[in-house]
Amino acid sequence: MSTAIGGYRRYRKYCRCSDGHLKDRNGQFSGGPMYYIEKGLGRRFKPLAMLFAFSGMLVALFGIGTFPQVKAIVSSTENSFGVPPIVTALTIAVLTGLVTIGGLKSIAKVSTKVVPFKTGLYVLICIIVLIRFADQLPAAIALVLHSAFSTTSATGGFAGATIMLAMRSGVARGIFANEAGLGSAPIAAAAAKTKWPAEQGLISMTGVFIDTMVICVMTGLTLLVSGVWSGPTDAGLMTQQAFSSAFPLGAELLTIILIMFAFTTMLGWNYYGERCVEYLLGVKWIKPYRYLFIVLVGGGAFIKLDAIWLLADIFNAMMAFPNLIALLGLSGIVVAETRTYMNSLYPNKNKGILAGANVGAAIQVEEKGQTVNS
Repeated sequence: MSTAIGGYRRYRKYCRCSDGHLKDRNGQFSGGPMYYIEKGLGRRFKPLAMLFAFSGMLVALFGIGTFPQVKAIVSSTENSFGVPPIVTALTIAVLTGLVTIGGLKSIAKVSTKVVPFKTGLYVLICIIVLIRFADQLPAAIALVLHSAFSTTSATGGFAGATIMLAMRSGVARGIFANEAGLGSAPIAAAAAKTKWPAEQGLISMTGVFIDTMVICVMTGLTLLVSGVWSGPTDAGLMTQQAFSSAFPLGAELLTIILIMFAFTTMLGWNYYGERCVEYLLGVKWIKPYRYLFIVLVGGGAFIKLDAIWLLADIFNAMMAFPNLIALLGLSGIVVAETRTYMNSLYPNKNKGILAGANVGAAIQVEEKGQTVNS
């Protein structure tokens, strides 16, 4: 459910972000919800756009962009290799600084090499674990279905408390996994050069599917078939045990993959925060933001986990609220953009559906001669 709704939200966001972006003083494209809120809904909604940008900056600095990622890396390296937290924290801060100071091109260069490798390696290891415990797979799937539709679950659902807690936790962690509806990914998508915003939206929907229906589902099945799901409550430690039960050095491999996942996530959120800072304060504040981001990355290792999740959930909600309002207000334009794109693919079949319509013109911005506030 969360994946399906998330994919739909992701599509609508990308349809808009590819249409309403500007080029800043440094020659980089800037876009995202703050721009399609202002350009699409009108200048009277600029306070809503500013709320999104402010919330996005908070998420990047104090939410899922820094603290949870650092904490995950520190915990895993300490458990697997015995590395002291302060050493890991300083190393992450230095590496983050080396990459982020270089800007978008530097971040993109690192991410394009790391992301495909880490994803493929993680999926491969999960498949090995599932093959190793193939005889437990039917029982694991049966356990999932039975737990979801059992009399106990139904009773809890009617009572209200259990189902409400499950939905809240599921949606919150779903957003943490795929960021659908949050409004972060369109900031990066605005830098893409595409003729059809709808095409960019369709491509971007696959990210939600891969994150949730492939990575998360395979992780869950791995925990179930290996039998570690009823053990320790720490998710990272459970996954390490599941990998170790299938082959030697499984925990160490998982730690390396987790470091790559968390590190590239931090790099992405650093860029999202930069665009939000640029929208609010101008390009001259990007460098001070980068230095602050690096300092917070180093300090994230020493914050309690409960406080980290509380901050992440609060800032996520603050960021999602203005974005979801904008998606609702611009839904008509998204539908029209989609029809226009489909007409271009099948001109004979859909001829005349939107003949003569200049769809999306209300928020299209000429790139020549326009710059973001500096």
